[in-house]
Amino acid sequence: MNTVRLPALFTPSQQQPLLLLHSRPLRIRCSSQNGAILSEKKKGPIIAELPLEQIRRPLLRTRNNNPEKVQQLMDSIADIGLQEPIDILEVEGVYYGFSGCHRYEAHQKLGLPTIRCKIRRGTQETLRHHLR
Repeated sequence: MNTVRLPALFTPSQQQPLLLLHSRPLRIRCSSQNGAILSEKKKGPIIAELPLEQIRRPLLRTRNNNPEKVQQLMDSIADIGLQEPIDILEVEGVYYGFSGCHRYEAHQKLGLPTIRCKIRRGTQETLRHHLR
């Protein structure tokens, strides 16, 4: 196992250097809201900030959001940031959102340009399944 020391990273509570033990290379990506994200080069979902205007919401008109829940999320996001990323399906470079409606609307109303997303790649068949 390789030991990688990244002296620029600190634990929030102790201001101690963070020691990472890892056997594979790491990719470091920055998030505009919560500092660095460390993720392995692997298949599966990734966490990233996406501009709201790049996310298609094909089922947007099929349900109404609870205004009280949206307001509570707005207050929380303004205070501590988004805690749970919304799920996004990426098909051929296009991003589709089918859940996270209240979180998405809260970001819109706060005027935030991006939202943290958990992005999974899918096929046209997967997209058709979500649209049924």
